[in-house]
Amino acid sequence: MHPFLEAMSQRVVLGDGAMGTMLYSKGIYINRCYDYLNLESPTLIQGIHTEYLQSGCELLETNTFGANRVRLKTHGLENQLKEINRAGIENAKKALAAYSEKTMKTAWIGGSMGPLGVNSEPFGPLKHSEAVAIFKEQAEILNEGVDIFMLETFTHLTQLRAAVEGVRAVSKKPIVAMMTVTDEGTSILLENAETMIETLNELEVEVIGLNCSNGPSAILDVLEIFRPRTKKFLATFPNAGIPKQVGGRYIYMSTPEYFGSFTKKFITVGANLIGGCCGTTPTHMKRARDSIIATRHSSSRTEIKVEEVSKAIPQVEILPAEKKSRLSAKIHSGKFAISVEIDPPKGTAFAKSLEASRQCFEAGIDCINIADGPRASARMSPMSMAVILERDIGIETIIHYCCRDRNLLGMQSDLLGANALGLKNILIITGDPPKLGDYPESASVYDVDAIGLTRIVNRLNRGMDLAGNPIGKPTSFFQGVGCNPGSLNFEEEIERLQKKIDAGAEYILTQPVYDHKTFEKFLKAYKNLSKRIPLLIGICPLASLKNAEFLHNEVPGMQIPDEILKRMARPETPDLQRAEGIKIAREALKEFKKEVQGTYIMPPFNRADIALEVVDGFIEN
Repeated sequence: MHPFLEAMSQRVVLGDGAMGTMLYSKGIYINRCYDYLNLESPTLIQGIHTEYLQSGCELLETNTFGANRVRLKTHGLENQLKEINRAGIENAKKALAAYSEKTMKTAWIGGSMGPLGVNSEPFGPLKHSEAVAIFKEQAEILNEGVDIFMLETFTHLTQLRAAVEGVRAVSKKPIVAMMTVTDEGTSILLENAETMIETLNELEVEVIGLNCSNGPSAILDVLEIFRPRTKKFLATFPNAGIPKQVGGRYIYMSTPEYFGSFTKKFITVGANLIGGCCGTTPTHMKRARDSIIATRHSSSRTEIKVEEVSKAIPQVEILPAEKKSRLSAKIHSGKFAISVEIDPPKGTAFAKSLEASRQCFEAGIDCINIADGPRASARMSPMSMAVILERDIGIETIIHYCCRDRNLLGMQSDLLGANALGLKNILIITGDPPKLGDYPESASVYDVDAIGLTRIVNRLNRGMDLAGNPIGKPTSFFQGVGCNPGSLNFEEEIERLQKKIDAGAEYILTQPVYDHKTFEKFLKAYKNLSKRIPLLIGICPLASLKNAEFLHNEVPGMQIPDEILKRMARPETPDLQRAEGIKIAREALKEFKKEVQGTYIMPPFNRADIALEVVDGFIEN
């Protein structure tokens, strides 16, 4: 298999973004021939390629989209066709060579070929054989130096077919063939998605897909139709929305963050190659890269797989789950356990967190959950806060530990230190990507995800490090994992939960639950897993309508049903809205108490009083 295709069979590959948009932003107006800049301004083109490489892109497209004989003729440049295409290859290669020398990273070079700019038969005067010959002429030159061919922004299928025939006449290299669609999901000639996928499947290409269009939303709808109807790799390179004219310039209004959010949706649909078209920039590609990394489909890092131990297990005393902590003992005794999340402070002022935790302890709450950089914000270390709470108050804690910020060495060091400090309960999570927080440019590590880290903790609990080396007395963590009952990709969520349990998870904390039907669906699937472990239902009382809308729209993993948003909108005053939020939370807790072994309360703004109102009558000593 060609290395490019092999890569897509294993992960999501990140393509680059727009060339024209970047040239326009640097003062090159649209009356110029952008392809001729390969000869006229090679340093400019190489610089843009370098920006995309630095943003994490693994595929550079040559600046040759319009470098065919028909389009070049409109600028009087048809006689320089060979020089322009060869310079396009050379510019991409020079940028990649300089980048690789500094970083030891590499990328593929794709020969960009767009439509001819005139319609071919049966929709125009250009004969099919003539169109094939024109595409063949450009492909023959590009074939001298590219790894793959990128046939993009085709408006009707017959000309795309001619382009494929032209390329295949001179090359067997992989072809990515992409159409562009309207908001209605059809080609410009009203060919619907079903017709397009039928034809694309017939073409002698390895990768099919969509690019350009009016933004990611329209493309997503068509990809959902494509995916179950094809076995080919799927590509998507959408525009950054529809441009608006501002101050004489055309500006694309879709933000990099919006583009990044759609990257996750493209991955869920089954896209194998994701890039950008008009309006996208290196910043858009950075956000796409972050989303790929966060969904564990990344290529920009080497994923470290944590396999089962092959070395002999040391003869050590391993604590059973029920003896690991007061929390584990209570859960396994059959009593209802209650945990309240108190976020660590962003600064040095700790008094409010300490007082909220004290209120919980005095009311009989079992433990305090301490998040690890929630929403990718810089806060006090959860381990430091846990030590203070257990020392000064006496309440047990659950420290969250995410994979985002540490490599494998740092993780094992932290965990050994936490065990030495007497911290017993841990919740293992993958972690929100940095783009969601105050430092969107900061690097993500993600050496492993939550499944891999669960295996690592399980090894430490059996007296071994990741490499299988004995560590002496084993750690004794009561290790938990998260799960989202309302996940948009429910089947994958359940599959990952099974893997977490197989890896050694001992309890589960769910994301907040509001919709009874959603949780009933989750419970049904959960009960069919190979093993059931203690389950603590997540409850997040809503403080107001504004708070509900923020959680629904801006916090990853939170989906609040329309009926709950409508209930929160009915009360007219803040106090009544808060009371309604508490009522909704108590209803959910009461409904499912008999199905779970405890609850995990996430009060807004660290409001311990709200948490205590929710659990009033549920505390079991």
